[in-house]
Amino acid sequence: MNFIDLALQQSRIREKIEENIKKVLDHGRYIMGPEVKELEDRLAAYVGVKHAIGVASGTDALLMALMAYDVGPGDAVFTSPFTFIATAEVIQLLGATPVFVDIDPETYNIDPEKLEEAIMQIQLESELESKGIMPVDIFGQAADYDEINTLAQKYELFVLEDAAQSFGASYKDRKACSLSEIAGTSFFPAKPLGCYGDGGMIFTYNDDMLEKLLSIRVHGQGTSKYENVRIGVNGRLDTLQAAILLAKLDIFAEEVELRQQVAARYAERLEGVVKVPAVKEYNVSAWAQYCIRHPKRDEVMAELGRNGVPTAIYYPVPLHLQKAFTNLCCQTGDYPVSEEVAADIFAIPFHPYLSEADQDKICDVIRKFK
Repeated sequence: MNFIDLALQQSRIREKIEENIKKVLDHGRYIMGPEVKELEDRLAAYVGVKHAIGVASGTDALLMALMAYDVGPGDAVFTSPFTFIATAEVIQLLGATPVFVDIDPETYNIDPEKLEEAIMQIQLESELESKGIMPVDIFGQAADYDEINTLAQKYELFVLEDAAQSFGASYKDRKACSLSEIAGTSFFPAKPLGCYGDGGMIFTYNDDMLEKLLSIRVHGQGTSKYENVRIGVNGRLDTLQAAILLAKLDIFAEEVELRQQVAARYAERLEGVVKVPAVKEYNVSAWAQYCIRHPKRDEVMAELGRNGVPTAIYYPVPLHLQKAFTNLCCQTGDYPVSEEVAADIFAIPFHPYLSEADQDKICDVIRKFK
């Protein structure tokens, strides 16, 4: 049994993938070839925003967006400690300070009430300048952007949607990646829409932001290759990866629906045995992972392993307790909800093609621990 079965998906579209790759090999434009622009246009239309900019990874998507806002030393950017390191890493890479905000105990997304408390505390007690908010759409479910955007307007902050896990999700009938002025997603192979390497995309409504990002993507380029008007990065999306994503996009809407069915079966079979994911009534999750909680996590995972069922933990150590952020002087107990969730959460196999028989096998093992 596979944790994520990319081979099953590939078997559906192998011919189209090979056809698209052959086109790239024939025209030879391996960097910023026509498939990149086609993908940008199709994804912008899918999300419902004006602009999409293909980039080299989800991490680059977040980093470049922060660069476009001129984030740097002395700036505070508010984000979640319960996520992958890339979210806070890019803030600190630019010399700015990640300010962590604890999470909602049900959705595991950033808690808007605690967010306002954190903003007020920085304004009253710190020399840092509050610059922006980076919510994380954890496990595929969008954060509460109406609340977050209202706070951002109140305190004059930007909002950067970290949608690395939520492409394909929706919030109050609006697609993830369209929920703030700018958003970044990842096409890492395990994501709901993944390529066969690294890749990412930035989405924005803002024309001025588009111009900055196009420059940043190619070393701060100006009107010509050897005119550099700002510091940038080498952040381009490979044409071959765009070609693969175009093939996958043809079946993506169907896969999002299949994910809902797999998630619903898990919820039905595991309710009352473990804490199953809570999805707000106005949300549709992209289900990047299916994470459950049990006080005897290690025992459950070990028994699943003995039965040939792979598992993983997202995320065992919150960011505020990671060595990389010791400069922030955080301690155990600072973000208690994140720490409590990290102590007993784990993920079980999940993908659009997971069979009912495999789900039954997984659930039968877990139900032993009721």
